[in-house]
Amino acid sequence: MPFGLVIIAIERVDCAVKHCRAVLADSHLGMLGGVHSLLDALFETVLMVADERSLMEAVTTFEPDLVVVDLSLPGEGKANIARRLMGHHPDLRLIVLSVHDEPTVVGQMLSVGVAGFVLKRSAATDLVPAVKEVLRGGTYVCPALAGLLPEAGD
Repeated sequence: MPFGLVIIAIERVDCAVKHCRAVLADSHLGMLGGVHSLLDALFETVLMVADERSLMEAVTTFEPDLVVVDLSLPGEGKANIARRLMGHHPDLRLIVLSVHDEPTVVGQMLSVGVAGFVLKRSAATDLVPAVKEVLRGGTYVCPALAGLLPEAGD
């Protein structure tokens, strides 16, 4: 079955971040539901999609304040989804969720403008701090990987 546009919009009037909207992209329904529950408390609206084409369409149409995307989202390749998003939307606040814990992968994502990198296995504890830091304009790399990255200027 080909992936189509799978959109579920949840409206909240009592959210912690008033008038903020997020797009969540992951093809794994279990992960999508779990991450949605974390984001639901932080955003007025959380839009969920399950493939790259739907993600690109949702970002263009919905103009979210934050995008959280699975690095392995079906599409044209690992770094390509981040490059495409940042290329079309250079001011986008983007957090990548991934099972990949190699420092080179994290470095590639940061080099294309990704503002946050969270391992899926630690999303329950790291995603909310990542969202808060990225919405403040900062960069977040989960603690399990932050110490493995070269220092700026190395």
